[in-house]
Amino acid sequence: MRETIPLQDDWRFTKRDVGLPAALPEDWERVTLPHTWNGVDGQGGAEDYYRGGCWYARAFPTPRQPLGGGRVYVEILAAGQQAEVYVNGQRAASHQGGYSAFRADVTGLCRETGENLLAVYCSNAYKDGVYPQTADFTFYGGLYRGVNVICVPETHFDLDTFGGPGLKATPRPVEGGAVFALESFVTNPGPDYTVLYSVLDGEKREAAAGTRPSDSTAIELFVPAARLWSVDDPYLYTVTATLQRRNEAVDAVSVRAGVRSFRVDPQRGFILNGVPTPLRGVSRHQDRLYKGNALSAADHYEDAGIIKELGANAVRLAHYQHSQDFYDACDELGLVVWAEIPFISVFDPDPAAHRNCLRQLTELIVQNYNHPSICFWGLANEITIGGMDDRIPENLRELNELAKRLDPTRLTTLAHLSNVPVDSVMHSIPDVIAYNHYMGWYGGKTEDNGPWLDAFHAARPELCLGLSEYGCEGIVTYHGPEPKCKDYSEEYQALYHEHMARVIDERPWLWCSFVWNMFDFGAANRDEGGVRGRNNKGLVTLDRRIKKDAYYIYKAYWNPEPMVHICGRRYAQRAGETTVVKFYTNEPEAALYVNNDLVWRPTAQPGQRVFECRVKLRPGQNWITVRTPRAADSVTLERVEAEPPIYALPDARERAKFSGNWFEKLDESERAGALEFPAGRYSVRDTYETLCADPAAFAVINKYMKLATNFPLTPGAGNWKQIHDKSPEQLRDRLPEGFLQVVNRELNKIEKA
Repeated sequence: MRETIPLQDDWRFTKRDVGLPAALPEDWERVTLPHTWNGVDGQGGAEDYYRGGCWYARAFPTPRQPLGGGRVYVEILAAGQQAEVYVNGQRAASHQGGYSAFRADVTGLCRETGENLLAVYCSNAYKDGVYPQTADFTFYGGLYRGVNVICVPETHFDLDTFGGPGLKATPRPVEGGAVFALESFVTNPGPDYTVLYSVLDGEKREAAAGTRPSDSTAIELFVPAARLWSVDDPYLYTVTATLQRRNEAVDAVSVRAGVRSFRVDPQRGFILNGVPTPLRGVSRHQDRLYKGNALSAADHYEDAGIIKELGANAVRLAHYQHSQDFYDACDELGLVVWAEIPFISVFDPDPAAHRNCLRQLTELIVQNYNHPSICFWGLANEITIGGMDDRIPENLRELNELAKRLDPTRLTTLAHLSNVPVDSVMHSIPDVIAYNHYMGWYGGKTEDNGPWLDAFHAARPELCLGLSEYGCEGIVTYHGPEPKCKDYSEEYQALYHEHMARVIDERPWLWCSFVWNMFDFGAANRDEGGVRGRNNKGLVTLDRRIKKDAYYIYKAYWNPEPMVHICGRRYAQRAGETTVVKFYTNEPEAALYVNNDLVWRPTAQPGQRVFECRVKLRPGQNWITVRTPRAADSVTLERVEAEPPIYALPDARERAKFSGNWFEKLDESERAGALEFPAGRYSVRDTYETLCADPAAFAVINKYMKLATNFPLTPGAGNWKQIHDKSPEQLRDRLPEGFLQVVNRELNKIEKA
């Protein structure tokens, strides 16, 4: 029978590209998998973030030889971002793409007896032709999911096809039960071999069985009175294929499967098993504080549990293939998954890049076909940031056609940049579409979101429209009584999400909505809000220790369990005799107490989740308590003469000037007037590369870009590849109104050398 040997311990590692070792290096660092070399620097800022080649090495004994001689494979569960595998000095495999599993048949490279040297070269350096080219998250390097040695007989279930499990299960509900369409893939089939199929229910009782010859393995089994998989009852069956040689089982593979039907209607949204079920969820990146993406199974399951506790019923797994552990957790907990590939941000016109994209989509689908939680294959994310290219729709069509060939049972989708027009040709490519909108953070006002969605829905009522990203930063040390966009306060983040939760709740035709993001995550090129190397839009902190106030507004909307949460518990020291107390609850009645004295007893209006009351504080510490019929919460607030300076971002006032529709705050003379382009002087028609080459021009463009977009200009890093050969004028639709006028006047003052 198949033997799988995990190789987790006793690895040697060097953070240098020293070349292929001839023997096991005793002077290298000893590490345990999963491992990344960017666990710290990938969350600390661009300057220290190492992107380059590193080596891993480990000895392993030659496995026993099974029936018929057998084969030996090395399985790499993921290697960021490119990898080469060597056994005993001979190259066994290479892989381009940091998020999917791959295998190498190393039978002919292993010694007959004794130890073998396994060496793996990993690199997270930039590489033409490999996606992602650039994106707003850390590209962690390393063997961050583990490595196995797999030993199988000469005749076995397939291990050579895109890292797949060798077994496909496609259940579908029918009258009286469900049909399980099954197919296994046998390497070296023969007349002595048959495939035995078995379907076990959730209680491990056999519900159906069948047998096929090894060279024609497709079969349909009927399971009577099958129980459906849903978000509230994620019932799972186990399908096993056993390869039989006369009276001896020589190989076996098992997968879990769920019986469900789904579709999306442009007016009714997502429909699961015939029941309208609007998908209300979050996006998730696969990293943690100082672990990077080298996560354990327990880490993945804990993340899924936090998401389910929120009351979410869906998760968008951005922006690449995630661990099998997380897909398993979604299967078990009832979270509908949007799974996608890293065709993101920068379009690379090199045909090799498109081939890499097709390969990554193939691996994503083949390796994850059996997960009932996955209902959508994501083709791309904001791929037009660098501008529209005529080849983008062509490439997307090929990706969509590939997805449909590999898996006609699921829907395809696409996450658009906010400025993609209503009549875009890209809307007709996938089955359903969604937009990434940050109105109220990167531009515009929070109140713009609802009208935009309504206008699009009215203009294109035949399209299934979703909200694939929305969010804003929230840093739990920043607080104040008058929160504003770009102050990075926990209070503004809460206000933003209060509005968005209501907008989404009022529009059930939105087939999906995904908060960006569930957890803070590493983004090495970021430097904003006084925090380097991170994106702080999470509802939960990177270390999973603090659920921000915004987390609880969604819990109030989405989780039916009785709850109450008093906001502002980290805004613990407050100046003034009075303060506003805000709380969220899904209960119809509540009572607010200050120092055990009842001060307010509101009654909720239909759909109301947010309550506010101004209360008087005594000097020193005060107990604030809210009780509902089935829940309670309490915090302590201290009345002080002056609030701590740490509550305010140092340049918050300057940033606030440029937040939202900041041009409206400028004098008419500042934001009006024609652009001028005097000879011999800089202007917004010069490319970013030209502007950044002159220190004086760079100082101007960098200052205003950081104020308007939150990002400093970093030539060679971040989104540089997207913009370096373009001018601010060419990218005006991505900049606030008035930006060009203000910046152009400053640039006109600088003579060109």
